Amino acid sequence: MNYPITLRTSLVLLSVLILTACSGQRVMMPTPNEAVNKSPGIYDDLHQDLKTTEVPLFYVTDRVPERDDKGNLQYGYGRSPSLAFGTTVINMGADMSWEELLNESRTNKRSNEVPMHRISINEIVRGPNAPIPYTEVDGKIVEDPEYLARRQASAEKFREAVVEWLDKTPRKEVFIFVHGFHNSFDDAAFTMAELWHFLGRYGVPIVYTWPAGHPGIFGYTYDRESSEFTVYHLRQLIEFIASFPEVEKLNVIGHSRGTDVVVNSLRELTIKVRAVGNDPKKELKLHNVVLAAPDLDAQVAGQRIIGDYLAWSADRFTVYASPEDNAIGWSRKLFDSPSGRIGNLEIDKMTPETRAQMENGNANLAVINFFPTSDNPITGKDGFGHSYFRNAPTVSSDLIILLREDADPGSPERPLESLGAKFWRVPAGYPNFD
Repeated sequence: MNYPITLRTSLVLLSVLILTACSGQRVMMPTPNEAVNKSPGIYDDLHQDLKTTEVPLFYVTDRVPERDDKGNLQYGYGRSPSLAFGTTVINMGADMSWEELLNESRTNKRSNEVPMHRISINEIVRGPNAPIPYTEVDGKIVEDPEYLARRQASAEKFREAVVEWLDKTPRKEVFIFVHGFHNSFDDAAFTMAELWHFLGRYGVPIVYTWPAGHPGIFGYTYDRESSEFTVYHLRQLIEFIASFPEVEKLNVIGHSRGTDVVVNSLRELTIKVRAVGNDPKKELKLHNVVLAAPDLDAQVAGQRIIGDYLAWSADRFTVYASPEDNAIGWSRKLFDSPSGRIGNLEIDKMTPETRAQMENGNANLAVINFFPTSDNPITGKDGFGHSYFRNAPTVSSDLIILLREDADPGSPERPLESLGAKFWRVPAGYPNFD
């Protein structure tokens, strides 16, 4: 369907309002159903340093550093040609004790909200601007030795910090969260902190935060191009972490527009690895790739995920889609996607070719459909149905079980309802049906 220019302009404005709608104090996500009334045993083996309401996270960013009125470091929406690595600490619960936080993490009727705020940002190292200077010698690219040495030195500081953290956790895994459109540094850090908390705080949590959040009516167009700009940097980060012998598994979770960043970064990496005859699943150590509420054109996504074999490059490739995600619905109208967006994907909306590939292919690929009107109740403060991966206790439960238990859909641990062709439905009350 073609829309007049004036209508398209109105849709742009409406999309900005929908996708940026959030206000007030950020509080911890609703307790996933799978954690309600359960023993907090997943924290028994947690390193003592992590048994606190303060949640330490690593971050990697290509946002331009800024200073607030008090001279404190912060990051805006400007694009930086260099990657910075650092730590940030998120407080969960203000004056709560660790035991009080655990109690509030095990109930769906909290006595008090759990407010979240950022305590600190500490930039540890910043690499040189990229791409670094190079020349071509006998058909080969030779990078400038001085810039190369600076990049290697900054990368080594990052590697040392990650390895030190790995010594504190029994599972040698890294979790990278890539946020979506209009998210600030803090938005991304809050989401990673709460997800990692409910995972049991194992592995290494990394927030990858790119230059999103441009204000005004051109915010979406700016952020969209920033998502293209950042692919180069995320690709480098994933390849670098995969090279650490101490890291056994790498999990990448993208949300909304961040899924496009994830898909394109991994696509370029897997093409590179396959071109030299290697297995990207092994070389990149990709364990779980999760696309939550993906703001991706269905035809483009089909080319990337199926056509370029991306779904075969990870141990498990999972897509969370909701036909009732209004933000994705407006994005479809804005871009006039002829086959829709995969964030709204349903089994009966697939082409015959894609359905055949889903049914017959041997990739560990799953599309998880969430219908909020069938989930009683839908909780959280997301009136547009776009952040259900954290706001709906059924969906967050499935995500946590997927990442923590390594369970496939349909297994006893993940009793999802099969719809055929590797599509699954999140039943009401999931995973508890008592």
